[in-house]
Amino acid sequence: MKITIVIPNYNGKHFMEPCLASLGRQTYKDFEILVVDNASTDGSIEYLKEHYPDIRIIALDQNYGFSKAVNVGIRHSSAPYVILLNNDTTVDEHFVDEMRKAIEQSPRIFSVSSKMIQMYHPELIDSAGDLYTLPGWGVCRGVGRPVSNYSEADEIFSACAGASIYRRRVFRKIGYFDENHFAYLEDIDIGYRAKIYGYRNMYCPSAIVFHVGSGTSGSKYNAFKVKLSARNNIYVNYKNMPLPFLVLNFMPLLLGYLVKYAFFLRIGWGKEYKEGVSEGLRTMKAQKKVPFRLRHLHCYIRIELELIRHTFSYARDWFTRKIYKK
Repeated sequence: MKITIVIPNYNGKHFMEPCLASLGRQTYKDFEILVVDNASTDGSIEYLKEHYPDIRIIALDQNYGFSKAVNVGIRHSSAPYVILLNNDTTVDEHFVDEMRKAIEQSPRIFSVSSKMIQMYHPELIDSAGDLYTLPGWGVCRGVGRPVSNYSEADEIFSACAGASIYRRRVFRKIGYFDENHFAYLEDIDIGYRAKIYGYRNMYCPSAIVFHVGSGTSGSKYNAFKVKLSARNNIYVNYKNMPLPFLVLNFMPLLLGYLVKYAFFLRIGWGKEYKEGVSEGLRTMKAQKKVPFRLRHLHCYIRIELELIRHTFSYARDWFTRKIYKK
């Protein structure tokens, strides 16, 4: 088997039929499907056993979150490649084949992100991969842009784990998704780690996915999501930046947190954001840092330059959108 498709699930029974039906229409057939269920209570497992008896299911004893669920799936795969796919998606019939062809272009490619399109607004992009910036903001590239944009393959900071393919053997070298994250920013974290080790993360515009978005959490912003994302943002920077780079980036990071706090304060989630940052600062030293190695210095420098470039790119895009709206 060339590919294992890992679908993490938590009370997503209503999403499973369209998702699995789209996988059944793939032109490329050399893959298996593995559903890792986070102790759903909506009858997801029973539904899958009845309607999809050939699909492998791993039932966890409680909701461990996204990171552990996909780690379990990755560790139970023996295929060279693993596709992580959210349950609230449907995929184009060429999706798996396009993902495979993209990652096979170079052994230095760790992950490839698909072109995710908004399910209920198919004229708009949902994600064209992730970028990361000096203020510590993760940027969902292309979100809300016309679907005609981002039509060229490109290198990105990290793949969006909602619909991406990964080279399985690399996990043994750089580590798996950080289970302390539970959910949110775990894909930026592992993409960051891969780049430190010299691997690349790419974007494939011909691998098309339609995505509902927030299918498990239920909304773009909620107390759980805001608090957890704020905490995990502290973890991402602390774990992946050696001390000299943390010092170098201290001011833009501080400014980034202050701007984010002001934003969430304005929309009613300031308390949750502050609690998340406080928890992150309080618990960050318990997190496992990427060990600094001198041979990776050129990778750190390349990443720093990429953070600078992405910051200016994001600023330019933000101002362009504001002007366009006027």
